[in-house]
Formats: sequence, structure tokens, C-alpha cells
Amino acid sequence: MTHDLWLTRHPYLEPVARLHAQVNTAAGESRVRQAVPQWDAYLNDFHAGVPLLLSSNFAFDLEPAESMVETLVERLAASALPNRLAHEIRALHMELHCDSEAPRRAVAWLLYDEAFATSCPGLLRYLGWTALARYLRTTVNAFANWREEDSWLRNYCPTCGAPPSMAQLVGTEPGRQRVLWCGCCGTRWGYRRSGCPFCENNNDRRLGVLAIEGDGDLRIDYCESCGGYLKTYAGNGSEDVFLADWTSIHLDIIARDRQLKRLAASLYEL
Repeated sequence: MTHDLWLTRHPYLEPVARLHAQVNTAAGESRVRQAVPQWDAYLNDFHAGVPLLLSSNFAFDLEPAESMVETLVERLAASALPNRLAHEIRALHMELHCDSEAPRRAVAWLLYDEAFATSCPGLLRYLGWTALARYLRTTVNAFANWREEDSWLRNYCPTCGAPPSMAQLVGTEPGRQRVLWCGCCGTRWGYRRSGCPFCENNNDRRLGVLAIEGDGDLRIDYCESCGGYLKTYAGNGSEDVFLADWTSIHLDIIARDRQLKRLAASLYEL
């Protein structure tokens, strides 16, 4: 499956696709060199369940990330965007330029939920994590290579601590495994096949699957105990399409119409 074919079948996603492409072009590629972390200092926190970026034993220079967020907003403020979005991006641009500490506080808001007053929280979350994910890519990849596959079976991201945005079932039956995906930093990690990844309910009678007609390997896994749901890709080979989150916004609408709750942050609520 390609993005073009998917958009042909789901033409209502084209405005989101155009915005996504424009933001990615403005963000560009991170050219900031990052040193490989000293994993030994973080080892105890890892086993205690402390996400990498929340560990006091993990030193990470966020100043380049702050500059990347600021630059991305500045570039988009100077580009052509739909009216409402153009107004919001200009407002966000002003917020980040009115105070030299604003980019630092904005990144701390994204990573650590520290206070930051913004009139466009959805837009800042989307653009901020777009830039941060690029900056963190080297670290995320090194972290994945360092930790053992079954060493983090928790229901939150081992890198940034966010709950999962999507899941994928990999392998073949009867031994298929579930991989969770963080919509913020892009980390993927293993999790047990059964059970709710939000409230950790293991009662199969309270767990359900909603198949989506015409969408093949995409489905909605939900939990009647907490009302949460997780969009799940039950195939392989088209991860770039089906795990992009924005490509399945219609599943979020279907879930909402059934009174299900998205318990992971969405970067597309703007």
C-alpha cells in the first residue's frame, strides 16, 4: 500500500496529507550530531520503569531541539497556509519570539508537562513533536538497539513516557506479537498480546475488536473497562502508511461515535 493509493481510497484525508507534507518539508532533516548515551548510568532507572527522557541520570542537550521547534514555526509562519491555520501559526510564532526563554519552556511543556501559556496548544504539540521526533531519531534508534526486546513490557513509551497511539501485530499465528507505537517520539516497543494497554485489564470478556469495512488490516481494539481504544495494524509491509496515525483519523471518528475514548495524545487535534 502506498500513500497515493490510500488517499485515492480515502480522498477526505487529502487536506491532512497536504498539511503533513508541508510541515515535513519545512522541518527538513536533523543534521545535529548526537553522542550515543552512556547507558550504564541509566540502567537502574530503566529497570525501575523510568522513561529515558525523564531520567535524572540521562544527560540530554535539548537546546538544538528548541532551535528546531522555533525554526519550524518561523518557516511555516512565512508560508501559505489555510486562513485559520495561518492565523494560529502567526500567533504561535509571536509567542515563541516574545521571550528568549519561550522555546525552552515550550519544549519543557512537551516533554515534562511544565507550565507554558499558549493560545494554540494543539498546533504546538503537533509542530513541536514533529521537530522533536527528528532530533531524537538517533537516540531512539540507539535506545532500541541497546534494550532487549522483552525488557520493557510496560504500557507507556520507554523513551518519552507517552501512552501508545497505535499498535501492530507482527509475525504469524499462533505466535503473533503486539508492538506499541508512540505517536510523539516515534518509539516502538513490545507489549503482551492480550490485555488493555491503558488500564491493563486482562479480562477477555471486556476486550473487543472492531473491524473496519474496506480498510483491510486496520482495526480498532477497545476495552469496555476503561472505554479506551487503540488503532491496530494487523499486517506488515505498509507500516509507513498504516502507522502514520493521520492516515487513520477516520478510525478515531468511528471510535468517538461509539463513545470510545482516545487515551493517548493525538498530534492532529489541531
